[in-house]
Amino acid sequence: MHPVVSPPARLRHTLRTGAYTLLLSSMLMTGGVSPATAQSVDDNGAVASQQLNLPKDVTVFGKSDPNVRKATAIVNGSIITGTDVDQRLALIITANGGKVSPEEKERLRVQVLRNLIDETLQIQEAAANDIRIDKAEIDQSFERVAANFRQSPSQFDQYLRQQGSAPASIRRQIEGELAWSRLLRRNIQPFVNVSEDEVKSVIDRMNAAKGSDEYRIGEIYLSATPENEQQIVANARNIIEQIKQGGSFAAYARQFSEASTAAVGGDLGWVRPVQLPDALAQAANEMQVGQIAGPIGVPGGVSVIYVMDKRKVLTADPRDALLSLKQLSVSFPAGTTKEQASTRAASFASQVKAIKGCGQANELGAKIGADVVDNDNVKVRDLPPQLQDILLDLQVGQATPPFGSINEGVRVLVVCGRDDAATAAAPDAAQIMAQLEEERVNKRARIYLRDLRRDAVIDYN
Repeated sequence: MHPVVSPPARLRHTLRTGAYTLLLSSMLMTGGVSPATAQSVDDNGAVASQQLNLPKDVTVFGKSDPNVRKATAIVNGSIITGTDVDQRLALIITANGGKVSPEEKERLRVQVLRNLIDETLQIQEAAANDIRIDKAEIDQSFERVAANFRQSPSQFDQYLRQQGSAPASIRRQIEGELAWSRLLRRNIQPFVNVSEDEVKSVIDRMNAAKGSDEYRIGEIYLSATPENEQQIVANARNIIEQIKQGGSFAAYARQFSEASTAAVGGDLGWVRPVQLPDALAQAANEMQVGQIAGPIGVPGGVSVIYVMDKRKVLTADPRDALLSLKQLSVSFPAGTTKEQASTRAASFASQVKAIKGCGQANELGAKIGADVVDNDNVKVRDLPPQLQDILLDLQVGQATPPFGSINEGVRVLVVCGRDDAATAAAPDAAQIMAQLEEERVNKRARIYLRDLRRDAVIDYN
């Protein structure tokens, strides 16, 4: 465990007077009916009262104004409204395909509020250090997010509104991530040092570990104290359950993880067990690719980990081989039953068995009415896990068994060529130094955020 150095002295937060002005206006607007309004009631009002059998002297118990949305929390003067929470919550529900129970939705709402408070603290601290993110920079990041959904920014705007969210919500999150990252680079990263001896030691250990397992790990880290540990563990278990039901690990990591890797969906990159805390290393050694585990107790909180991939240290991985493939596929007419699809698939399989290399694939496809598509430079590890082992065992010219579904049809892959993976090389010294620096910045960032929470003035409604 590397020593943790206290963060540099922080500048004081400046209270935002404008936010208090807005809150005051909101309170004034909920004051009920004014005397002037009461005096303006005429005979028509009296008639209406008789029709509804209302009392002559009406006393309003409580205050209500449907046009005013009360603040959910006020963080050092900055207001977080229920609308802010609803819109951010909608992003999480969308990432889970809308499959979130009412009970889970309420739990997520509480966690989203915590995240918005942290995000507000980060933006405030960045501003106190004269760090502000330009609108153009936020726009560029927003465009990249939209491109991931294969949409233009305007299309993505409309999509977010259809899901019950808003472009402003995701832009706010982008601003928070960029501001916090820039603040860490200025106030923490310059004070983090990694020596050449430390880098050399890591390289020596990697050479000694050649052939052992290393993992690509995703992590969701939740800080906890003895007082709230039980609640945090319950939150972690609920997150795991939602992911097992089809939720996106990266989406949950981005919204809930308190590690600096949250911005990249919790991706820790390739790590060996010795680089992880003992509890995480033990869990990773017992997991298969695609499995999720947790909550696992770690210093300062709990973690949920997801094994994204696995390989051998400094050893060529067969799954890094590049394949040239021909894909033959046939579709089923609408209304095809399962029995009819099975019969058609069996006929397709028997016809494909006669294929003799990729040279006959186009001819056979035309004969049996199958579509033929060429796919070059396909990395084995990028294919579905069910197909990886099958393709690794095939020789050039051989085909996979038929696979598919009634909706998408049935298909086979014919191996036309294979370029085996070269022997893996160790990462260079610069890469190792960057990884060590990132680990130390991450640890100190957690302390930094913890101190911001401790000093914050937060008013809940």
